[in-house]
Amino acid sequence: MRQILLLSAIIFSSLNILFAQPFQNVQISNISAPEEPSICINPKNLNQVVAGANLNSFYYSTNGGYNWTRGSLTSSSWGVWGDPCISVDTMGNFYYFHLSNPPSGGHWIDRIVCQKSTNGGMTWNNPGSYTYYDANKDQDKEWVAIDRTHGPRGNWIYCTWTQFDNYGSTNQSDSSNILFSRSSTAGESWDFANVKRINLIGGDCWDGDNTVEGAVPSVGPNGEIYVAWAGPLVRNSQYRIFFDKSTDGGITWLANDIQVANNPGGWDISIAGIQRANAMPVTCCDASNSPYRGYIYINWIDSVSPGDHDVKFSRSTNGGLNWSTPVRVNDDPVGKEQFFTWMALDQATGHIYIIFYDRRNYTDNQTDVYLARSTNGGVSFTNVKVSETPFLPTSSTFFGDYNNITAHGGKVRPIWTRLHSGSLSVWTAIIDYPVAVPNQNNEIPKNFSLKQNYPNPFNPSTAIKFSVPGNSKYITLKVYNVLGKELSTLVNENLNGGEYEIEWNASGQPSGVYFYMMTSGDGSFSETKKMILVK
Repeated sequence: MRQILLLSAIIFSSLNILFAQPFQNVQISNISAPEEPSICINPKNLNQVVAGANLNSFYYSTNGGYNWTRGSLTSSSWGVWGDPCISVDTMGNFYYFHLSNPPSGGHWIDRIVCQKSTNGGMTWNNPGSYTYYDANKDQDKEWVAIDRTHGPRGNWIYCTWTQFDNYGSTNQSDSSNILFSRSSTAGESWDFANVKRINLIGGDCWDGDNTVEGAVPSVGPNGEIYVAWAGPLVRNSQYRIFFDKSTDGGITWLANDIQVANNPGGWDISIAGIQRANAMPVTCCDASNSPYRGYIYINWIDSVSPGDHDVKFSRSTNGGLNWSTPVRVNDDPVGKEQFFTWMALDQATGHIYIIFYDRRNYTDNQTDVYLARSTNGGVSFTNVKVSETPFLPTSSTFFGDYNNITAHGGKVRPIWTRLHSGSLSVWTAIIDYPVAVPNQNNEIPKNFSLKQNYPNPFNPSTAIKFSVPGNSKYITLKVYNVLGKELSTLVNENLNGGEYEIEWNASGQPSGVYFYMMTSGDGSFSETKKMILVK
């Protein structure tokens, strides 16, 4: 009788909290005033996540982002000076790219440095390598992509960045350009002979709207290299999002840059309470086996009017030749601020994830973190708040120039900077979406079903499979303890008919009995099963 009453209480509780509670937020670190963070999941081991933050912090997790260890990155020859970019290659090696500040034999930001970890981000080679060096120029705002295909350039690393003739110069004869470099040796060395300028129209060196910035490369399913950036078509008036591509490993590029979209107001935007706000584009390409394989996506922040910046998105279905009319990703009424956007593409599912700061819920400068998700190639997006509580930024505190997000196999880990009581910290959220699993008979299930978790007993994670019949159905799948307290919402969305699998990670939970319950939105199905955590 007690078990029946307990299960009834769980069912009653779930009906009263149909809508998802905030995702679990995890503080990665508040040491050394971290900001401008980057994060990356290892597709070969989804429990392995590595992150970095200004100026020289690195962090690693061995349990999917629930717990983190921090260290300070050093590069004895070239120094470490921020702009962290974390990536991982096809062998599971992580890379930490950053700016330089050589202790001797060079000058501030004279090169882009690459340091490598072969043990999940715990230690890094020192001093590393560098993508390019020019003693008379300055290198800034790098990002990388790795060829994950099995083609002739598999596991090659591509880096793009902005080169300044003289950083901060107002002399119009000084220019900024987008450069490209590549490594075919897993970051051990770089092909200096084939460093390329890939933009046709240069910018100035003031590090503002008239500078070319935001070069984030991406690799297509056949090894194509795609990259977009922001800059002027005509100085001080006509700002654009530009695009270029290479189909031969970066040796040759388009003769003329493709103009993706107008960029009203440029990329150097003003946000109340933020000392400096950049709105530069991010490029992704679907190299998965989804129906949208080969599609290229770009997202950025656009200025609608003062005090109203939005997250914008455009896509190309023909290799970048043509681009869709930009759409507004944030789904709130007009008039509120969205800023610091970044995009990731899950190469296991083809789903698109865009993270951004959002002020839709407030009349002052309080700020939330939102996630926009598309499962249909960017045709539509759903928005969900991922931060548990808002924060209030102040213009006296520098937030860096970006946040970041990584995703693979339904596991999504954003990273952002938060200010609380005058102290900066970097955070992630535990976001896991169900992933469709192959159906052996290729038929849509005729009935709902909820399978027993496996392994069971488990420690610390377990997989749960379930089936959804027919057309799209609204499904919730939640985990409870023996007292009926909800611990986690694993699924809370419309799913197409098919078979799915999702993981529950019980890190931080004590040994004992737990329950998971699946419910359909129309109330036609509800089932609860028991699982046992043994530590």
